[in-house]
Amino acid sequence: MKHLSKIVYSLVSAALLLGVVTLNSCKEDESLPPIGGFDNADQVGATNLVAYWGFNDDLKESKTGTVPDFQNNNTFVTGIKGKGVDLNNGLIHYPTIAALNSLPSFTVSSWVKLANNGTGSSMIFSLSRPAEWAGAINMMVETGWKPVGNDTLNVKCLIVPKVGTEATWQDSRNDPSKGGDQTFKSPNAWFQVVNVWDAATSNLYVYANGKKISNPEWENRTFNGNPIGALTFFTPTTVVIGAFLPNVPGNGTAESWMVPMKGQVDEIRVWNKALAPEDISSLYQLELAGR
Repeated sequence: MKHLSKIVYSLVSAALLLGVVTLNSCKEDESLPPIGGFDNADQVGATNLVAYWGFNDDLKESKTGTVPDFQNNNTFVTGIKGKGVDLNNGLIHYPTIAALNSLPSFTVSSWVKLANNGTGSSMIFSLSRPAEWAGAINMMVETGWKPVGNDTLNVKCLIVPKVGTEATWQDSRNDPSKGGDQTFKSPNAWFQVVNVWDAATSNLYVYANGKKISNPEWENRTFNGNPIGALTFFTPTTVVIGAFLPNVPGNGTAESWMVPMKGQVDEIRVWNKALAPEDISSLYQLELAGR
C-alpha cells in the first residue's frame, strides 16, 4: 500500500506540474500585446481570406486543400514564419481555385527574398488568363531593369481585367516621377510585398514592408475615361507561383525575359477585399514577428 500511495502521489504531482507549465505557457502567449487589435496574422481580414499558402512542409493551398499539378526546382527552407520555398529557377502551378475566379476587389500579400538579375522579370504570384503570359493579377518585381548588384527594386502590380469583351492592361509601381518610394531597397533578406485593388475608388496600390510605395500618378485606373470599378476576369484562372504561365509546360512558349524565379517565397495570402492601410501595416508587423 505504501508503494501504491507513492505512485499515486507521484502521478498527482506530475499532473499538477503539467498544469502549471501549461498555465504559464498560456499566460506567456496572452502576454504578447495585440498589434492593430490582432494577436496573429491569421486574424487580419479573416472573413475575406480566400487563399493561403504557408509552405510549412507542403505546397497545398490551405483554404481548399488544392495541391500543385506541376512544380519544379523547389525546396523547403527557413521562411519568415516556419518554412518557406526556395525557387531555383523554379515554379509551382495550381489548377483552378473557384474562389479566385471572382475578385471584384482584392489584396494579395507575399514575403519574398530576391535581387536584381539584370535579365528578366520575377513573377511572385500570377492569377493566370487562359493562354496568355500576363495574368489577371500579376505580383512581380522587375528584376531585369537594373543590373546585378543594384539594390533598388522596381516593385509592380499588373492587372488585366475584362471590360465588356476587352482586356485592359493596368499597372502600378514605385518608380515613376511623382511621389511614392522611388528607391525601395532590397534588404538582402525577406521583405513583404502587398498588392491592392479597391473597386470603390478604382485605385491600384503597391506596398512593401507595410508601407505604400506606389506612385499616386499611377494608382487611379480608368478605361476609356471611366473608372474600372469591380474587376471581372477572363476565366478559368489558375495560380502560378514564381513564374509566367508560358513557363508551365503545355501553356505556350516563354519569351527570353520570362524566366522562373530565382529566389524565395513564403506566406502568400489572397483576400476578396481591399485591406485598409493600417491592416496591411499590422499584417507586416505580425508576420515579421512570426505571429
